[in-house]
Amino acid sequence: MLLIYEGILTVPLSIRVVKEYDRAVVFLLGKVTGVRGPGLIILIPVLEQMTSVTLRTITMNIPSQKIITKDNVSIDIAAVAYYKIVDPQKAVIAIEDIDHAVNQISQTTVRNIVGQFSLDQLLSRTVDINLQIKNVIDGHTGPWGAEVTTVEIKDITLPDNMQRAMAKEAEAERERRAKIVAAEGEFQAAVKLGEAADLIAQHPVALQLRTLQTMAEIATEKNSTIIFPAQFMTTVQDAFTTIRKDSPAS
Repeated sequence: MLLIYEGILTVPLSIRVVKEYDRAVVFLLGKVTGVRGPGLIILIPVLEQMTSVTLRTITMNIPSQKIITKDNVSIDIAAVAYYKIVDPQKAVIAIEDIDHAVNQISQTTVRNIVGQFSLDQLLSRTVDINLQIKNVIDGHTGPWGAEVTTVEIKDITLPDNMQRAMAKEAEAERERRAKIVAAEGEFQAAVKLGEAADLIAQHPVALQLRTLQTMAEIATEKNSTIIFPAQFMTTVQDAFTTIRKDSPAS
């Protein structure tokens, strides 16, 4: 009867339910016998023990740390890494605390990799640097049964004096572009004016038509002053001179 009671009491200790996203690494008298799950598993009381390992992707923040770039600029960089366990048995046996280990190797790798680039390269080649950091970390975590899927630099903090210098540089660059655009506009306008002058020289009547058009535009403003072009006044004077010469003859 005592054995029956002991059996009933040990049944709850023998039954384990492993969730879909977990795996159970089972030890028999301290020796690994395999990985079980998901679902219902039965352990031998006292003799077998299990350690649960999650297979879900883990989001790990890489704390902000001060790093000196290749061109001797001191910056603060924070990043984030995503990794998952691909071999539960290695994750339990090969490393004591895999989460802490991945975090530490990630901080070291970010500091070493970023220190190989200048500030301009760091700002312009972020994607390549992220991939390089990911590959280095993944090389370390592979023997531990973990796979790093993504590493992203999420924040870069620059010193105040560097921010001011970059702002001045950006402002100077914008002014340079504005001057170039204005100069190109003046050049194109000069080319068009030269072409217009050549065309008018070939067709003098076009200048008179342009003059009349300008007078019509001035008249629409309802001004009381009327402007006569010099060419028009010369034509009137020639007309009067011709009339004077013809008068005595009549």
